[in-house]
Amino acid sequence: MEQQIPGNRDGAAAGAGAPVLEAWQQGGKWFIYEGHAIFSRMAGRGEPLVLMHGFPTASWDWNRIWPMLIQNNNVLALDFLGFGFSDKPREHAYSIEDQADLVQGLLKGLGLESVHLLAHDYGCSVAQELLAREQEGMLPFQVASVCFLNGALFPEVHNPLMIQRLLRSPLGGLISRGLTRRSFERSFLKLFGSKSLPDQRDMDDFWHLLTYNNGRGILHHLIQFMEDRRCHRHRWVSALQNATQPMRLISGIADPVSGAAMALRYQEMIPEADVVQLRNVGHYPHFESPWEVFCAYRDFRKRR
Repeated sequence: MEQQIPGNRDGAAAGAGAPVLEAWQQGGKWFIYEGHAIFSRMAGRGEPLVLMHGFPTASWDWNRIWPMLIQNNNVLALDFLGFGFSDKPREHAYSIEDQADLVQGLLKGLGLESVHLLAHDYGCSVAQELLAREQEGMLPFQVASVCFLNGALFPEVHNPLMIQRLLRSPLGGLISRGLTRRSFERSFLKLFGSKSLPDQRDMDDFWHLLTYNNGRGILHHLIQFMEDRRCHRHRWVSALQNATQPMRLISGIADPVSGAAMALRYQEMIPEADVVQLRNVGHYPHFESPWEVFCAYRDFRKRR
């Protein structure tokens, strides 16, 4: 099943009531995972919903859709280790499996028996790993549903930006440490639809989260998740194909990295694929057009 939504492009209006970055940080809490401080936020009422963000950003990405989601969900968001306001250890062996351990440990500690997952980009790979573990009987909780936003679910059709390719190269450490605000903006803005570009304040926030606690110094370590996707491709694609819970892909098809081609591949590979395509929306649909994403997600949950 495929739907296309022309949609409302007034991101600011749709995100009315969203907290500013300072309030987002002040409203959060830190917990300790293997000696590292991890930033998280929880609010709302209803069934547990876990939000998992993308690379190289943070849970702040969800701020425009957050006020809508918490009306009918008990929403939990976190900054993965190495991202946003969480600790960013220099020598850590970052991996998708490690981030899945982090999420699994948090949810087990909270005593949750069933959760819904809403994942973007990097977080989509974490969700795939959690699905694989559930199918192997290794999760202490049930995944009730999964909704994906613009992630490299199938690495063979992923089209990384040049800066991502450089970060993976032998020069990755130099590129990471020498990243400037100007070069970051030039690459980052390519990810967005032409009608939904971040404004200067948004870019200030994204840059602050990236550089917080020396975040530039580890980007070349974090980017190794692209290799994780290649190595675990069979396991993670099989997890999608064997999933028994409801799944939906909401795709901003103007995304040059994992947009229209990824949505098409999803339809080819997943039985009875449920796909919603958002026109003129890029890699960050929940930030670019939060009302469209919320409506598509609300419809998905109602149809369970």
